[in-house]
Amino acid sequence: MAGEFEDIRRRLLAISEELADLAIERLKESIDAGGNELPVDEKRLTRARRAVEKAASILQESDHHEP
Repeated sequence: MAGEFEDIRRRLLAISEELADLAIERLKESIDAGGNELPVDEKRLTRARRAVEKAASILQESDHHEP
């Protein structure tokens, strides 16, 4: 069943992009406010983005291993 998870993988990648955009927004807000440390939200968003990207990658791997 090649491609069985493709729709879910695409949605996960879209979510990953949304999380990246939010992290960038948090960084810009911090810079604009004169902050010199990374916002806590940005770190959490980045960790979540990496987890979502890993899930998307795992789904892609499963498609490649099917006979």
